[in-house]
Amino acid sequence: SSGINAEYGWGIRALGEPARLILRYVDADWTETTIPPTKEGAGMWFGGLKHSLGLDFPNLPYLIDGEVKLTESTAIYRYLGRKYDLMPDDVIRGDLAEQLVTGLRTYITKIAYSGEFEKSKPRFITMINTRLAEFTKFLGDGPFLFGEKVTYIDFMAFEFWEQCRRLNPDSFKDMDVVNGYLERVAGLPRIKEWFESEDCTRNTYSINSPMCAWPGFPEDVKK
Repeated sequence: SSGINAEYGWGIRALGEPARLILRYVDADWTETTIPPTKEGAGMWFGGLKHSLGLDFPNLPYLIDGEVKLTESTAIYRYLGRKYDLMPDDVIRGDLAEQLVTGLRTYITKIAYSGEFEKSKPRFITMINTRLAEFTKFLGDGPFLFGEKVTYIDFMAFEFWEQCRRLNPDSFKDMDVVNGYLERVAGLPRIKEWFESEDCTRNTYSINSPMCAWPGFPEDVKK
């Protein structure tokens, strides 16, 4: 058994998805319990559950692994990276890549929850286009961010680039290097199997809260 007892979060992809992908990739023994991104779910979380779990900094998502209780998504990703030998050998480039892809999600959050989504979107697209060119150079010959070794940062990069691609597919039309990279991560053992499963939550989870300006619903799920 991996010892992962529970990973809780809102029933959306957002910041929780990279941890879910890591746990599936390593075939961990884990249990996910999601809180619906609804008024009822918010009432459940803020009404008592949030402060009943012994978390130092109560937040979602959170992870419990025996005596380890973690919040803050990047801390969770790093913990899983250390636990399952998914850390990059080049620590400096690893820190750089981690911060780059974290920035992608930060930008998505800013505009998705903004009251001026359409006004902010052109600036976001400009940022995506710049970062795609830089990421292409950083990736080099691949096949993954740090050569042959798959790291926890690959799952961060995959998910957050996928979220960007959902928001503006046109930015990715001629990005063969990045698209090829995303395909390789999606084709990893157990990840591919999960994506093709009828139970795959990516078929039902929105990227952001259904109540925000850009929820990012799956193509086959209507508002």
